[in-house]
Amino acid sequence: MPEGLVLRFGNFYGPGASEMLLEAVRKRQVPVVGGGTGIWSFIETTDAAAATFAAIERGAPGVYNVVDSDPAPVSEWLPYLADLLGAKPPMRVPAWLGRLLAGGFIVAQMTEWRGSSNAKARKELGWEPRYPSWREGFQVWTGK
Repeated sequence: MPEGLVLRFGNFYGPGASEMLLEAVRKRQVPVVGGGTGIWSFIETTDAAAATFAAIERGAPGVYNVVDSDPAPVSEWLPYLADLLGAKPPMRVPAWLGRLLAGGFIVAQMTEWRGSSNAKARKELGWEPRYPSWREGFQVWTGK
């Protein structure tokens, strides 16, 4: 039976990875949909590269989540990012309106996603994210 090594990355952020998101947050184009209860897992780009290198060097066949150690609901990380950018807080829209305007997938991201754990990657690859929380990583990324 074929064996492989799979890296499942969280939402990338960092230089070159997400300037469009920053601009959209500045313009209040990314609302909190529904209760913003979707849990997102993030990974800073250099942390993703370090995990990839660790997987190449030491990874046994299997699936590894390459994410930081702090999954967070949209209702927490999105206003935090807006504040770091000096932007107004994100608008809030009901899920039905979000579904009408952006579709079911976007609403699911904002209300139903459940985040991921990096425990296996940390233990088996000997990898530790430089930014264990998106909070510190977002600060560096935005220059705050």
